[in-house]
Amino acid sequence: MAQKTAQLLISCPDTRGIIAAVTGFVAQHNGNILEADQHTDPQQGEFLMRLEVELDGFQLNQENFESKWSTLAKQYDMRWHIHWSNVTKRMAILVSKESHCLSDLLWRWKTGELHVDIPLIAGNHESLKETAQSAGITFHHLPITPTNKSAQESQLRDLLDRASVDFVVLARYMQILSPSFVAAYPERIINIHHSFLPAFAGPKPYHHAFERGVKIIGATSHYVTNELDAGPIIAQSTMPVDHRDTVDDLIRKGRDLEKVVLSTAVRLHTQDKILVCKNKTVVFD
Repeated sequence: MAQKTAQLLISCPDTRGIIAAVTGFVAQHNGNILEADQHTDPQQGEFLMRLEVELDGFQLNQENFESKWSTLAKQYDMRWHIHWSNVTKRMAILVSKESHCLSDLLWRWKTGELHVDIPLIAGNHESLKETAQSAGITFHHLPITPTNKSAQESQLRDLLDRASVDFVVLARYMQILSPSFVAAYPERIINIHHSFLPAFAGPKPYHHAFERGVKIIGATSHYVTNELDAGPIIAQSTMPVDHRDTVDDLIRKGRDLEKVVLSTAVRLHTQDKILVCKNKTVVFD
């Protein structure tokens, strides 16, 4: 059985004494630090830190932590978040027609690699309904027409709210989310796309890449912001290709990359190993 822990994420203006103050606070409440990582961004003047604290013997819990911690947090002007490992995050998955990312996430979830609950999968097409249902997960078909996009998104928001979803994964969901939707889940919507953007934008990027004779392909997973495909990057990977590769080879290799990169980003998010600094991430992996 996994050890029960709390993950504390901190970002604040950099100054002397932060590490001593934070670790001293944990020790004062009989906490045992299992992991401690920190980073200072000199350009932004920002200090970022992640602590993992053993819960056995720790005198603080979900009910009293904030009241005890708030004085220190205010002193250093901290933005902070704590997650208790005995609380399982709830992840919703949005899909369109392509199955490779969804199938990979579900496999990793079934095998216990991704420690999340998945209350629902929603799609603007019915193509992946059977995939969801075979995993025992409710599928919601929310079609989009030229006139109902706002109403469809409102219906989707309602589903997510009623399911108490913590974060959303776009597993090749081929729709642009509205600013109000993005604002409802800041740094909690994870997307995946090929790394040809913006050079090979459009519906057939691998065909365009093949025509240009690219020598490397890639995939990028990031948090969603209002600027299309330009949010803070969580994970990336690349793979070499050559003149022997056909368009089908590029598509196959690209899908393999997309699966691994997206699952990596989701794992890092569920383990609270990501801190956002401006439009960049610090990943304590």
